[in-house]
Amino acid sequence: MTKNFALIGVAGYIAPRHLRAIQDTGNVLVAALDKSDSVGILDSYFPEASFFTEYERFDRFVDKYRREQNKKIDYVSICSPNYLHDSHIRFALRNGADAICEKPLVLNPHNLDQLKILEKETGKKVYTILQLRLHESIIALKKKIIGELSQNPDKVYDISLTYLTSRGRWYFVSWKGDEAKSGGIATNIGIHFFDMLSWIFGPVEENVVHIKQPDTNAGFMKLKNACVRWLLSVNYNYLPEETKAEGKRTFRSILVDGEEIEFSEGFTDLHTASYRDILEGRGFGMDDVRNSIVIVSDIRKMIPIGLRGDYHPFCKRVTHY
Repeated sequence: MTKNFALIGVAGYIAPRHLRAIQDTGNVLVAALDKSDSVGILDSYFPEASFFTEYERFDRFVDKYRREQNKKIDYVSICSPNYLHDSHIRFALRNGADAICEKPLVLNPHNLDQLKILEKETGKKVYTILQLRLHESIIALKKKIIGELSQNPDKVYDISLTYLTSRGRWYFVSWKGDEAKSGGIATNIGIHFFDMLSWIFGPVEENVVHIKQPDTNAGFMKLKNACVRWLLSVNYNYLPEETKAEGKRTFRSILVDGEEIEFSEGFTDLHTASYRDILEGRGFGMDDVRNSIVIVSDIRKMIPIGLRGDYHPFCKRVTHY
């Protein structure tokens, strides 16, 4: 049965993946909202969708739509700036729709507690996109680790996580460069990695930050079955020289006991796969994201200790500049 969708943040970077997922699963976008009107992308997917640049008019449309006989918004997809997710999820639930929200679902753990109450009150569900959990390479890694831990439950893996994705000056003018709105570097570009690692290796037992700058965060965390040195940055200068020489602006690496986990490919259809799971009654909810939300919320509050202890080797690149 065809489901009706509304989408908040349709002019954003990630919105096309949601538009494609709605289309690929055989459903319909009824209405979309964004304060920017650069939304020509709608022509490629749902040209008949009603579009609004003002939240108040969008709110009125959705309210009227659900009151008409046999008309209902079944899902609200949320691609808005991070700090607005909580409010937009509430909007969806209050209007009788399930919410499908991009990462991070919320910025702080206490937001999850309040949304759980609203879920119970409305009978509606909050879903999030954790696409790495659906990636074939990551699923294979989890199966491998489960098998090894069944033989040696006390094994502690050595992990190095490096993610550098260069951003221009625009980044720090936009909401993404405002920690109060994005949650900072660890939240904005790292939360899906922290989710993946805690999903495979267990909850965090120790969390230390070595570097905390507007463009770079680095630290160490002890998970139940792993020690993780991590560095996240949007600064082009910290890229490996060979990456720069190849004309690339992104470097992503996860080493597990010295072995590289290759997952550069295979991302194309993961949002569609996420939507299929949700529509079939599965999908990831608030309990699934709590570990990662706690991790990044704690990082945001921590005072960096500098280059002491078990720090990521790229940290020296940062202090060099």
